[in-house]
Amino acid sequence: MPPARPMELTEPMEPARSAPRGGEALLRELEVLVQDVVRTSSWWERHGVDCAILALSLLALPAGFLCLRWENALVFASGITILGVCHYTLTVKGSHLATHGALTESKRWSKIWLLFFVEVCTAFTAEHATHGHVKMHHAYTNVVGLGDSSTWRLPCLNRYVYMFLAPFLLPIATPLVAVERLRKVELGTALRTLALISLGLYSHYWLLLNMSGFKNPSSALGCMFLTRSLLAHPYLHVNIFQHIGLPMFSWDNKPRRIHMMSLGVLNLARLPVLDWAFGHSIISCHVEHHLFPRLSDNMCLKVKPVVSQFLREKQLPYNEDSYLARFQLFLRRYEEFMVQAPPITELVGLQ
Repeated sequence: MPPARPMELTEPMEPARSAPRGGEALLRELEVLVQDVVRTSSWWERHGVDCAILALSLLALPAGFLCLRWENALVFASGITILGVCHYTLTVKGSHLATHGALTESKRWSKIWLLFFVEVCTAFTAEHATHGHVKMHHAYTNVVGLGDSSTWRLPCLNRYVYMFLAPFLLPIATPLVAVERLRKVELGTALRTLALISLGLYSHYWLLLNMSGFKNPSSALGCMFLTRSLLAHPYLHVNIFQHIGLPMFSWDNKPRRIHMMSLGVLNLARLPVLDWAFGHSIISCHVEHHLFPRLSDNMCLKVKPVVSQFLREKQLPYNEDSYLARFQLFLRRYEEFMVQAPPITELVGLQ
């Protein structure tokens, strides 16, 4: 059965029929159901599956670098694919889970993994990743000016440049934005971040020269760009598809958390490559992730039937759509979604 299309609201909506029950009570009821699932899950289900995927990505890197030594076009393309998919698995899935502390229950190891995945692998700052994603986007999902994904809007670009060409800027823009953000942190933190970002970038460059056999710096840098932009298009698209175009709220009139997440978050249909490289919590379990951000990707997938059934039984929205359908929608309504100021949705009785 095809996934239900998300609600696209531009006018104030009627309160959900479950409104007489407070949002806090509904959320507590759902939390009990989800905690029961988590409590009966093994360590392998809670953390092991995702740690294994990240470990496999690290172990596959030598094969990718060695494939680039071959002159055979198919083997060379396989190397680019391996390195590109592994790069996005470590930088998107790894960084996302580490930012939420979902890889381990140890605070010390959570900090280590945060620095490794965000700064060494992704070339970004751990402090700003945590602040922007966890403290702003998750705390104020779809609240205009706070967690409304407005950082992904570039009104100066037309729809075709943004959707097809802008993603190529991500590998270059990410470390540049990170360096710019270092002005706002303490000197010790800035020096640590610069050292770890430099370590990650130089290690990639050094391996291409010494393990893959590239003869000159320009070809090595070109290969770095190619592998780091392999999945840049779906990465950019996913970040706008799952929030923009859904109800947006004002700071002083935002709904309760469960209504905010059910209205303002969307799940995409499962896509094997993106499920692997980005993680279930970013692709097909984004609603579950926003409701329970400390769950790992595998646990978000496990609690998905519980969450979807609960929201539907309480007659709350559970937004789902396919990647292709959202892509076509954004091309068709780009000006409305990505250029114009988003309309504010008023939910009477749910604040």
